[in-house]
Amino acid sequence: MYPDTRLHYTPPHPPGSVALTHEQILGICRLGLDDQHQPWPVQSVLMPVLGPATASLQEVWHTSLPAQDGRFGDVHYRRAGNLLFGVITLEEAQFAGQDGSTALQTLAERAYRQLFALLEQQQCLHLWRVWNYIPRINVEEHGMERYRQFNIGRHQAFAGSQRPVHGSPAACALGTASGPVSIAFLAANSAALPIENPRQVSAFAYPQQYGPVSPTFSRAALAGQSGTQWLFISGTASIVGHLTVHVGDVAAQTAETFANIAILLEQANRQQPRQPFTLAGLDYRVYIRHAADYPAVRAAVLARLGEDSRVVYVQADICRADLLVEIEAQGTG
Repeated sequence: MYPDTRLHYTPPHPPGSVALTHEQILGICRLGLDDQHQPWPVQSVLMPVLGPATASLQEVWHTSLPAQDGRFGDVHYRRAGNLLFGVITLEEAQFAGQDGSTALQTLAERAYRQLFALLEQQQCLHLWRVWNYIPRINVEEHGMERYRQFNIGRHQAFAGSQRPVHGSPAACALGTASGPVSIAFLAANSAALPIENPRQVSAFAYPQQYGPVSPTFSRAALAGQSGTQWLFISGTASIVGHLTVHVGDVAAQTAETFANIAILLEQANRQQPRQPFTLAGLDYRVYIRHAADYPAVRAAVLARLGEDSRVVYVQADICRADLLVEIEAQGTG
């Protein structure tokens, strides 16, 4: 029986500026820096940081109980009580397509099958949040966009591991210019509640115009843990129904994205009205396709959140070529 442990999050900051003991750290995300040679799981997100921030930032997931290191196949993970954080980093060049699958599809299926096998081994079965970073995500290869190839492999792992897509975790999938495929995840031995947006078709129910299989994620997830409610908002964009809206207008896309996030907060707050989530109370990562759009996006973000908001901006490719901005967030009620 694993004891409950309190989950903590330190927003992006310059490396070395926040002191935490080795035992406290579950995992780290490094933005703008390849730094995997650490004693804990590190997801290196090879995206340029935009704005006045330093060239690289790190965010830290840490806990109230000591965390223990582990390796499982390609997964580097840490376990603290009922919480599990892991990172999978794979070079696509090490994979070959087989039985009609592309190398990226094969990689995605292997990564997720290992992830699910680890959760079974650790009796920590419930995925709360997944971060997927895929090089050249919008490029078409072998007759299909690379994001769609990744979705096929991920879907096959969900199906092969008998995991229903309607109970998928909160997630994002963004594109880097180069580098490995990187997947980080946060899991627990208690289930999160998937949250959907009534303004949007659920991602796992998209029509086939977006690929032979749908993306496998929920719009958000609400997770109760040690008396605290965590809300994880998936990568969210300017989509109504299943269609991209405001094509070519980055400011309008940003405003529409916040309209979708606000609906997710309303849906989450119906589940736990005593400690309501607020837009200003969340931590945000904003992905911008074109660095030149940063001033317009930042102005739109500040107009909605205010000057004291906790936001980091990075340049990234979005999962649809006509999307110019995507926003994810998390926080407690």
